[in-house]
Amino acid sequence: MHPNVYALSAIALWASLASLGLLLRHVPPFLLTGVALLVGSMPAWPLVRQWKVPLPTLALGVYGLFGFHFLLFIALRHAPPVEANLVNYLWPLLIVVLAPVFLPPLRLRAQHLVAAALGFAGAALAILGAAGGDLRGGWSWGYLPALGSAFIWASYSLLTRRVQAFPTAAIGLFGAVSGVLALACHLALEPRVALDSRDLLLLAAMGLGPLGAAFFLWDKALKAGDPRQIGVLSYITPLASTLLLMLVSGREFRWSVAAAAALIVVSALVGTRAPRDLPAAGSR
Repeated sequence: MHPNVYALSAIALWASLASLGLLLRHVPPFLLTGVALLVGSMPAWPLVRQWKVPLPTLALGVYGLFGFHFLLFIALRHAPPVEANLVNYLWPLLIVVLAPVFLPPLRLRAQHLVAAALGFAGAALAILGAAGGDLRGGWSWGYLPALGSAFIWASYSLLTRRVQAFPTAAIGLFGAVSGVLALACHLALEPRVALDSRDLLLLAAMGLGPLGAAFFLWDKALKAGDPRQIGVLSYITPLASTLLLMLVSGREFRWSVAAAAALIVVSALVGTRAPRDLPAAGSR
């Protein structure tokens, strides 16, 4: 299967995250993330023998899965959510721009920069359009952890090709450890809540999808694909997420979403047609 298909499959699952989060908005975020990550790790439990990875590799996995969510939740608590979400969606752009830094054989071509810029413009239009253009001007320190979370996910995605080769099943270990850390944050920072059967079903769906299978698919994509192309394709995530969220919440469709779709489609076409200059890493 082509690596971009794995990436698009992960993106399709991530598109459901905001809608599931909306349905579970009464659940404290660290509790939600901790339970979902643990559920997401379960499909890899039968392959626990493949979880034997060097400590630096485990540290990288926890850095990516836990660090990303930890800083994002801090940002959403201390900055206007629309703007914080927009800053966080710099991660696809950072994957493209930082690829030559973390993976030296890669070169950054004009097509990649143009595609990344168009993709970010489309993502911004989708997010701000869905919010009705309701921006809260001014500086907030919460933008710093939002930027930090974007950097963490971009650098984690690229560094998985720099560490010692590890099986994709080890993503289950990363998710399990990150889930335990998230639950520890819940116990330390959040109020206790009771979950009903509906909550548990939605948490299972979140864990098996956007906070589970998506991470395994993303790993497969990055190990065999061109991270610059994958970074550009990732801008489909905020667009698809916005469309699904509008459908679930019954919001009126806005012209800005159609314009965002056009920008992101053009971005994907430009980015995926840029020539490759690095052999695929291959499945590990």
